[in-house]
Amino acid sequence: MTARRVAALALAVLLWCVTGGQAVAGGPLRYVALGDSSAAGPLIPDQIDTTCLRSDRNWPHVLAATLHAALTDVSCSGATTADFTGRQAGIVPPQFDALRPDTDLVTVAIGANDIVLSSAFVACASPGGVPAQPSCRERYDAGGVDTFAARIRDTAPKVGAALNEIHRRSPHAKVVVTGYLTYWRPGGCFPADPYTPADANYIQSRLDMVAGMLAWQAVTHRASYVDIRLPSAWHGLCEPPERRWLEGATPSSPAYPYHPNAEGMRHVAAILAGALKARH
Repeated sequence: MTARRVAALALAVLLWCVTGGQAVAGGPLRYVALGDSSAAGPLIPDQIDTTCLRSDRNWPHVLAATLHAALTDVSCSGATTADFTGRQAGIVPPQFDALRPDTDLVTVAIGANDIVLSSAFVACASPGGVPAQPSCRERYDAGGVDTFAARIRDTAPKVGAALNEIHRRSPHAKVVVTGYLTYWRPGGCFPADPYTPADANYIQSRLDMVAGMLAWQAVTHRASYVDIRLPSAWHGLCEPPERRWLEGATPSSPAYPYHPNAEGMRHVAAILAGALKARH
């Protein structure tokens, strides 16, 4: 058997696995990517949608190329679960409009904007090496109420309902949910990165809570969850530029601050591709 025929056979097996045995003779894998800026790739060149700050090097595009899939990428910076069915900022069509009965694969990256986690990145920053006061925990857990934990609990049924609707609109699709990259190793790296050890740990713990919520919603709503938090644990903001999968306050490569860079996008796509293959 020639190398070309071996490669073609391997691709056919992968497509069969991802689609759960659906026929692929009618064309390439039909893949829809839903989500927020963690998938869209703001400021990573080339930007192909200036409203959503979507890059052609984001992980949905890299994954689609790996799978030789026909991609419809509607990920959009700033998206929440409400933007799956509503018009984001009044102008961006609902992301669920991209779903079709013959869609084969759907990826979902959502949640951080539902809980307004960006507010902590703003309020808890300590530029210039002067610790912010009050601390993140004092600010968001005042009065014994864990603000973000409550918001995550409120977001969980929204994610579950969204997964149910994806199944309704695309009943034959494999649905894959993923979370967020690890930002800080324990203790962070203050003052090189402008979050004190306590504040870096606090924000990271809330990202971890989001990951746990997404994993549970995936398991209980007939979807798969692919963890990117653990694989990225030593590729966060405290690592040298050549090892980072994310960019911080002063990006060393084109990317929006505190978002994945192109290297991170490439690795997320590889993790997802590997998980899709391993689980079938």
